Amino acid sequence: MSDDLNQTCVIIGASHAGVNAAFALRKEGWSGPIVLIDGDSNLPYHRPPLSKAYLTSDDDISSHLLKPAVSYQQHNIELKLGVVVERLDATTKQLSLSGGEQLGYDKLILATGARAFVPPISGLNSAKHVFTLRNAEDVNRIRDAYNQLAAQNRCRVAVIGGGYIGLETAASLRKMAADVTVIERESRILARVTTAQMSEFFTELHQQHGVNIATDKQVEAIQPGPHGDIVRCSDRSEIAADLIIIGVGVRVNTVLAEQAGIQLNNGIEVNQYGQTSNPEIYAIGDCSYHHNPHYDRKIRLESVQNAVDQAKVAAAHLCGKAKVYDAIPWFWSDQYDVKLQMVGLSDDHDEAIKRQEPEPNKFSVWYFKQDQLVAVDAVNHAKAYVLGTKLIKTQQALNKANIVDASVELNLANLTS
Repeated sequence: MSDDLNQTCVIIGASHAGVNAAFALRKEGWSGPIVLIDGDSNLPYHRPPLSKAYLTSDDDISSHLLKPAVSYQQHNIELKLGVVVERLDATTKQLSLSGGEQLGYDKLILATGARAFVPPISGLNSAKHVFTLRNAEDVNRIRDAYNQLAAQNRCRVAVIGGGYIGLETAASLRKMAADVTVIERESRILARVTTAQMSEFFTELHQQHGVNIATDKQVEAIQPGPHGDIVRCSDRSEIAADLIIIGVGVRVNTVLAEQAGIQLNNGIEVNQYGQTSNPEIYAIGDCSYHHNPHYDRKIRLESVQNAVDQAKVAAAHLCGKAKVYDAIPWFWSDQYDVKLQMVGLSDDHDEAIKRQEPEPNKFSVWYFKQDQLVAVDAVNHAKAYVLGTKLIKTQQALNKANIVDASVELNLANLTS
């Protein structure tokens, strides 16, 4: 194995998964060259602030770096930024890079993530100010366009898509005094990721802050108007917008995996070590389709936590250590003064119970399947989130009456009595 540790490991993708994999490799004892490649020319940066603090500030992305530049030098990690991998030949273990460079590898980690999905909306390409929000450059363009429009007293924004990114973006733009409409094709926002009661809460939250929530709206076309653009929906309703943000979901970046002949399934399929069907190639982060032992099924997760966990597992396995993926997913979302913390997967639950605390905007929803706790959504309630995490791991029988009764202190003893 010592000879293997002197080999060259190339990592494609320098977001949370790729960067953490590079540093985890060094920590686990990898002594050979590590090359980290990304099409973004910026030093790798945190992604969660993009739709929140970064959008509402005048910061440069350098204030949100994952690691300072000197850290890569100290750990002998070579960065190739602003470089696109155009082709992967798994037979010869060669990468073709933009600019014509050829780069060989011994081991390869795909941390290619996902890209914004842009639906085939008539007139979208000719609209004046249309943006997706996936990277710092996207946010820079949104900020520049918004500032120019605001200077002309034109602040109408249409956010197409009522998922978490769309809602976080809407909240940030309201803080910037924009007139915001969220357009969602389903009957409620967050329909694909949470329960009706959580959707209702966030609908009311945004409405209280002046956001127009338009559901059951399938966008069919965007047409020029006298000032800005007109978003036309299938029910013949029209929404005027000076700026349009597309946030309807993502598509996994699997082109390189396809070129390598790797098995795909809702992303890049991997085993418990992050290994693909090609044992020399690993896949981690948003692009990986992996087995979660807590739920005994394969899933693909778009979260920082999953990216970091899988990076550590893959790095350990590459260094000859049999560490396996065994994590409970967790997520968070910040909107206005509300912090939502989610642990576990609620999509397969058969019962949901709510605990409302005396304080406004502080509650938790506990999800069960066959009386086993599978997930908790905690709104401004870190204690519920922490307890939920512990109880999902231990799978203890819970006293549901004490969960619901806010007069009963929320602690392990009361919940398991």
